[in-house]
Amino acid sequence: MRIGLVVNPDAGLGGRLGFKGSDGRAAEARAAGAEDRAGPRMAQSLQSLSTLLSGSLNRTETKVVLVGWEGRMGGSWAPQSSGRLEFEAIGTTPETTSDADTLSLVTSLVEEGVEAIVYAGGDGTTRDIVKALETMGEAAQEIPLVGVPGGVKMHSGCFATTPKAAAEVVLAFILGDLRCAITEVMDLDEDVYQEGVWKVRMYGEAWTPSSPRFMQGAKEQVERSSEVDTIEGLAHHVQTLLEDQPDLMIIWGSGGTLRRMGEHVDLELTLLGIDIQGPSEDGDRPFYADLNEQQLLEILSEHVDEHGKERPRLLLLSPMGGQGFLIGRGNLQLSPAVLRTIGFDSILGVATPAKLIGLNAVRIDTGEGLLDELFHAKRFIKILQGFRTTRLLRIAEA
Repeated sequence: MRIGLVVNPDAGLGGRLGFKGSDGRAAEARAAGAEDRAGPRMAQSLQSLSTLLSGSLNRTETKVVLVGWEGRMGGSWAPQSSGRLEFEAIGTTPETTSDADTLSLVTSLVEEGVEAIVYAGGDGTTRDIVKALETMGEAAQEIPLVGVPGGVKMHSGCFATTPKAAAEVVLAFILGDLRCAITEVMDLDEDVYQEGVWKVRMYGEAWTPSSPRFMQGAKEQVERSSEVDTIEGLAHHVQTLLEDQPDLMIIWGSGGTLRRMGEHVDLELTLLGIDIQGPSEDGDRPFYADLNEQQLLEILSEHVDEHGKERPRLLLLSPMGGQGFLIGRGNLQLSPAVLRTIGFDSILGVATPAKLIGLNAVRIDTGEGLLDELFHAKRFIKILQGFRTTRLLRIAEA
């Protein structure tokens, strides 16, 4: 089987820096010390696929040929030939890349007759691929897509939950164990976001293997007018914690639920960023807005008592509606180093009843396999769903 390989080398670069996306800011992100994200995650996925193809699960002993460009848009991330997974170059990645190169590569892959396309990037990459397929007719639009999550924000339903999950999906597709279905291609409406409004728009549709376990599904904007009182109750709960613990530091995660909670405690929280409400100092609490990874680490490192012992901190996170991601989608500033500094026991999920409907588990994708395993070993995480009302929600394994 021939499978197309596409990597957007600039995707996800701005995540830990607090960028809300990497479009047009790749050079800025690299100058600030950003490291590749999409490519290494593709490498991780392809290595998992190579292992699966060489194992007993590959009952048909199928061989896979990855078709793509040499360099950072493909070949650099492919594992060395393992007998069942090989790479075939049909071109070379330009020195600098843009969305036009993604369009060109996808066009070439269709002409090469690939049966599916595996790609690493974010929602912008997905839109570019779908745009290219649309220009090539109905047959091209039916080529299934499997996304390896490598961007800052991933609202579309084409993405697997993790790089390893993408490998599982590709193998199941190869073996004929998964049917394909149409999913929505979503992305943040950048125009209204600049006005401080979070809104996800549908930009098209794509075929993708249907796997509720391994594919994340499209992002849903969950909001009920009847939940105004619930939001206020959630905010009141947090306010009570602050009143009871003057030295408590609150790390506010991203998303609409937490932002609306902030309005009830006189905080203008960053919609897609991470903010910190510091400990009480003479009755006032310092506020730090839209922090990147390094800033978070610096502020957290200073939150200790005179003996160097960590003072209490609480990270508030709201799961992504329709997908259930608590970590790894839209909050890459919460790097493995930041999460280790905060600690699992200092994380509290926050969700309204409407968001919890149909959500039987939360997903974690820290970007580091060992840390993911530590989260999964905990099995459950506490979710605040109302004033002084919490429940335990399962942590999904994949």
